Amino acid sequence: MSASRIAPTSAAGRRLATAAYALTVAGLLLVAADSVAGILDRMRTVAVISDLLDRLEARRPTTPGTDIAATAAGDPFLEGTTIAMAGAALLQRVTSAVARAGGTVQSSQVELPGAGSAQGLVSLTASCEMPERMLQAFLYDLEAGMPFLFIDQLVVQAPQTAGGPEHAPTRVLLSVTGRWRGAS
Repeated sequence: MSASRIAPTSAAGRRLATAAYALTVAGLLLVAADSVAGILDRMRTVAVISDLLDRLEARRPTTPGTDIAATAAGDPFLEGTTIAMAGAALLQRVTSAVARAGGTVQSSQVELPGAGSAQGLVSLTASCEMPERMLQAFLYDLEAGMPFLFIDQLVVQAPQTAGGPEHAPTRVLLSVTGRWRGAS
């Protein structure tokens, strides 16, 4: 009976096997770390894109499937039995749009039509302050809502503070015109 014996490995063979095992484990750890880093990078990208989508959806004035004409319900002309009341309605419309944007009206002047101007057009010049991030929503509110308003002039002054523009209000000077139908 012959028994086959496995010869004990030499010390050099054991060191070589241990080094090969250590390199294999180190390689697998590097692959795993690279995979985890890739997953974390994708998660950060998804978070940034989700945040951007949330901000864009918050600015959207309508829900999907509705058109602007359905949203802008109401009379396209300024209300009021007199031209002065139409001017007050214009002032109220602009003031409420500024308030919805989180701003304040600093000063305003209603310009009623004179002898040489177009009949039925009422203009308003207003100076206001609001957060810069709300400026686009404010302008959309004015132009897409009812009554129809037209922005004739817009001057925007960025904040001049060292604390950052996100905390200081943006100054806005605008001239808006609306049409009054006249006494019914």
